[in-house]
Amino acid sequence: MKVLSVESLVFPEVKVVRFGRFADERGYFCEHFRKSDFERSLPFLDAPFVQCNESYSRPGTLRGMHFQWNPHVGKLVRTVHGHMIDLVLDIRHGSRTYGKIIAHDMPADHARPDNQWIWIPPGFAHGGLFLRETTIEYYCTGEYNPACEAGISPLAADLDWSQCAPTLKRAFDQVAFATQLLSPKDKAGMTLAAWSHDERARHFLYPASRKAG
Repeated sequence: MKVLSVESLVFPEVKVVRFGRFADERGYFCEHFRKSDFERSLPFLDAPFVQCNESYSRPGTLRGMHFQWNPHVGKLVRTVHGHMIDLVLDIRHGSRTYGKIIAHDMPADHARPDNQWIWIPPGFAHGGLFLRETTIEYYCTGEYNPACEAGISPLAADLDWSQCAPTLKRAFDQVAFATQLLSPKDKAGMTLAAWSHDERARHFLYPASRKAG
């Protein structure tokens, strides 16, 4: 795997990992994951991946904001095809960025000499807005446990978007508030205030979340 760079976003625990492709007139080849390279270059990944998921979304689909405990789950996400705006929300009580949400633009461009992963560690809720027909893949550090999951609505009025890039927030507003492509479970997602008073929120205390970065 050819790791080109590792960058922190507004939340320093959230990382963007860019990796190279080897292209010629036929197309390209790349290793998008190699365990030894991740261990050497990305020491913040301190738990093994135990599950890999693929998700397909139609244009205008909105997903999120999802999180799980018992076990806590970190996610390593990439866009295979299409265009995702990745959404990350800090849900760690006691964090200075608690309740803040950011977006990261993740289009798939097969003409580029590189692609990217985004690492979302435990303590952050995750979602996505899909501007085109899109397939994503994500590795997880914990197996899915439906008994210990919850969600905060990405449309909740009390989320703090102040740290989000304005261009991505405008793109979100133009699509997300008009779309009908939102699951019943996500439509019923909590507000941040409701989650803050939920007894299950004790599972995400800062800095008790899994260390990353």
